[in-house]
Amino acid sequence: MIIHIKNKDTLIVKEFKFKCSLGKKGIKKNKTEGDFCTPSGKFKIGKLYWRPDRVNLPKIKLSSKKIRKKMGWCNDVKSKFYNKEIKINRKIKHEKLYRNDHKYDYLIVIEYNYKKTIKNKGSAIFIHLTKNYKPTAGCIAISKKDFLILIKLINKNTKILIN
Repeated sequence: MIIHIKNKDTLIVKEFKFKCSLGKKGIKKNKTEGDFCTPSGKFKIGKLYWRPDRVNLPKIKLSSKKIRKKMGWCNDVKSKFYNKEIKINRKIKHEKLYRNDHKYDYLIVIEYNYKKTIKNKGSAIFIHLTKNYKPTAGCIAISKKDFLILIKLINKNTKILIN
């Protein structure tokens, strides 16, 4: 199954069309760290992360992991953990997964620059929640209601096509 980002504001899965927001500077083939672009290409879908103190784990066909207070995602181009989940360490630049806002109550990892990581090619690319559809730093954001429909439709073999 394919999730398709058709244009800058539509995510399509089967017959469902969801409003979404993307990186502030659009879609880009040669993404770099911090460029505010969503990467172009076809990528695997990774784990679903969720906040057990705020939301329930729905019935899904993906592997999942609870978000804990000390969890982060490394965006430090100098680190050997670049573009991987980490335990927060002040010496390593990172994106907090346990946030005060509700954007990461649920998130799905997009396996962009993930298996064979290339430094400065971009990190922490997720499908996460939004309430206002403001542009992201490079992720794809959808409403919670749409996210809950999306995760019922996809599985571990799903890919996402962004073009």
